[in-house]
Amino acid sequence: MTVMIPAWVDGVLQPVEKLAAHQQGLRHKAVSVFVLREGHILMQQRALGKYHTPGQWANTCCTHPLWDEAAETCAVRRLNDELGITGLTPEYRHHLEYRADVGEGLIEHEVVDVFVAEAGDDLTITQNPDEVMAIRWMDFATLEAEILAQPEQFTPWLKIYIKDHAETIFASRSTR
Repeated sequence: MTVMIPAWVDGVLQPVEKLAAHQQGLRHKAVSVFVLREGHILMQQRALGKYHTPGQWANTCCTHPLWDEAAETCAVRRLNDELGITGLTPEYRHHLEYRADVGEGLIEHEVVDVFVAEAGDDLTITQNPDEVMAIRWMDFATLEAEILAQPEQFTPWLKIYIKDHAETIFASRSTR
């Protein structure tokens, strides 16, 4: 299935095939979600079948909105698609832009809407094995320490979020 995502081509937002956007390093829209519970962040290890950054740890979920899909709708959809999570209401937290080499000649040049969702102890998670190979809950200090000790284990965007945007993403949250 060809997935069309919103990307800027010659300064005009238009639908572009997802892989082509990464191959050409086109600036495109993205969504990232952090699910929090009792001072911990739900992390996912990307499935080995992913076409970039397989096996690396990332935030709860990250994706690209479909053409004409609202960021909030996308966040809810991908929580369900990747982790079977339903019933959470992601709260808009931050808007940022980054550019990162993700290997294999692919570039993520993303304009990201970041969301945070609070989960209770009763959160049900059902991993989609095509998307996620493992999950774990991490406190912020442990996440920072592991990124410093083993940066190759984490996605480029997660390292950017934690290094440059954590204060805004996690403002007034118990993860810090």
